[in-house]
Amino acid sequence: MPDIILSKSVRSNLNALQSTANLISQTQNRLATGKRVNSALDNPLNFFTASSLNSRAGDLNSLLDSVSNAVQTLQAADNGITSLTKLVQSAQAIAQQAQQSTATTAKYTGTAAGLTATSSFSFTSGKTITVSDGTTTATLTLGATNTVQSFLDNVNNTASLKVKAELSSDGKILLEATGTNTIVIGGDAPGAESAQFGLVAGTTAAGTLNTTRSSLATQYDALRTQIDQLAGDSGYNGVNLLGGDGLKVVFNEKGTSSQSITGVTFNSAGLGVAASTNTFQTDKDLGDALKNLSTALSTLRSQASAFGSSLSVVQTRQDFTKSMIGTLKTGADNLVLADSNEEGANLLALQTRQQLSSTALSLAAQADQNVLRLFG
Repeated sequence: MPDIILSKSVRSNLNALQSTANLISQTQNRLATGKRVNSALDNPLNFFTASSLNSRAGDLNSLLDSVSNAVQTLQAADNGITSLTKLVQSAQAIAQQAQQSTATTAKYTGTAAGLTATSSFSFTSGKTITVSDGTTTATLTLGATNTVQSFLDNVNNTASLKVKAELSSDGKILLEATGTNTIVIGGDAPGAESAQFGLVAGTTAAGTLNTTRSSLATQYDALRTQIDQLAGDSGYNGVNLLGGDGLKVVFNEKGTSSQSITGVTFNSAGLGVAASTNTFQTDKDLGDALKNLSTALSTLRSQASAFGSSLSVVQTRQDFTKSMIGTLKTGADNLVLADSNEEGANLLALQTRQQLSSTALSLAAQADQNVLRLFG
């Protein structure tokens, strides 16, 4: 097909019209997509930089889910500690109530006052001091020197012996029967020697069980079971920080920023809350239980503070990550987004230019048509 010859003015106006049409198409595309950079062809530097920023924002957004789970896990643990504290305080109240009910089992109070666990006395080596419940006997074989604590340990560490030993508030050796048995003090140590401990050979009268204390001991053990169950139910999404599970929270897309949270075992055994001993018939058993409960409360409060600190860090990083995602997206948008007002104005100007170019092309074509008048 032979080339079509256009006059210079027609071709110039045609080129201008085509250029304007291309600009209108580009502007319409920007308005439709909202972006002035839609591909690497538009602006390679801005396009790839924005893609990189959006990719990092996407990676951080994915991490937010795990960070959110970590927050909930810590809150679940904190809720568990709050409830465990209430249960331990209830157990403490029960033990204190039992303490207010006078023991009715046999009791022996030594005559020597002002003793301490480290009080030391001289004895004839090889002699013995015995404490019996009528069936089982604890025998302390004396050395040249013995402390009060050695006697107390000998009694308390004798298996099956239904007698507990401790020092009273005024420093006297106190022996308590754990059941309805008697307490028999004997041995072959001379009276003057054993009397240094405030002990005199003899047998106490048998006592009776305190049913109030027995009932309260049952309630105490029931609360201890609830402590175990509550600790086991304090997990979130398969992680229980009160059941010994640990938690690692990753804060950045490279995994170089993280926090490891160590779990604890806060069932009754982990808290040191032992089952009631001898149905709380002796003041010693009640005193030991109250000491354990006081330690458990201190442990719970300390761990609550530790988890609270960890939760604060995780929440701070969560807020930081959300802000960083916003910053990255805003930066990416600044590189590629179009100004709709500016593009709208451009479109209007281009449409006006298109109309003017069409008019100019029409006038150029009319100039060429004047040649035909020569043949009229």
